[in-house]
Amino acid sequence: MSILLFTILPLSIFVVHERSCAIVFTLGEISREIHEPGFYFKLPLPFQNVIKLDKRILTIESKNAERIQTSEKKNLLIDSFVKWKIVNPRLFYITFGGSEKSAHERLQAQIRDALNASVNVRTVKDVLSLERGKIMSEILTNVAKRAEPFGVEIVDVKLRRIEFAPEISQSVYKRMEAERTKVANELRSIGAAESEKIRAEADRKMEEIIAKANSKSKIIMGNADAIASAIYAESYKKNPDFYKFYRSLEAYKKSFNSNNDLFVINPKSEFFKYINKSKSN
Repeated sequence: MSILLFTILPLSIFVVHERSCAIVFTLGEISREIHEPGFYFKLPLPFQNVIKLDKRILTIESKNAERIQTSEKKNLLIDSFVKWKIVNPRLFYITFGGSEKSAHERLQAQIRDALNASVNVRTVKDVLSLERGKIMSEILTNVAKRAEPFGVEIVDVKLRRIEFAPEISQSVYKRMEAERTKVANELRSIGAAESEKIRAEADRKMEEIIAKANSKSKIIMGNADAIASAIYAESYKKNPDFYKFYRSLEAYKKSFNSNNDLFVINPKSEFFKYINKSKSN
């Protein structure tokens, strides 16, 4: 009896690890699911057998980028990866026979369909930048809904790399270059117009400042002339003869300021009045 027990007992005990879940079959039919780790008992073969499934988060990475067409009929090469896990071992086994490879193939087809559905209605610009996050959210929702009947939960979807297909890369780059050149020319044109505007404003202010300065200088000179005239007038009143003499000296000075000056004039004229007077004295 003890020999029979030691023979049967190892065949009746199995271990479920933290990273696994298990399905127990009784005569080929699923009898129970085990999600918690620990030691468990079963009947020996052929009455019961156990299949263990990985319940960790698994990754599906596309080996080759998917060729997806945008609303502009432009082909993009999109690399993606999906994080998923088994949440219902019974459904997973019924759908895929417990094969992760079969699950990968089915889920990759679902991802491809979801990618097409989201990208086909968008432009290249939307896919590359503006709505990339929204696309990933749509794919996650779409694939999660389709994967639920398989006993699978989709944890995350990411678009890892998006590139132009080789046949359109050159035309896209040329268009981008033309757009950038157009923007650069517009900026240069705006800069030139602003430059002319600034220069015109500077010239206007300069002329205004010079005009104000000239006006002010004329006012100052006029006031100075008025003061000088007042001083001359006052001096004339005090000694008219001296004033006349001084004015004559000023006239001589201005008239004979060069050795080459030549005058044809009567020596006894009024102009030489004080010189003739000094000679007679």
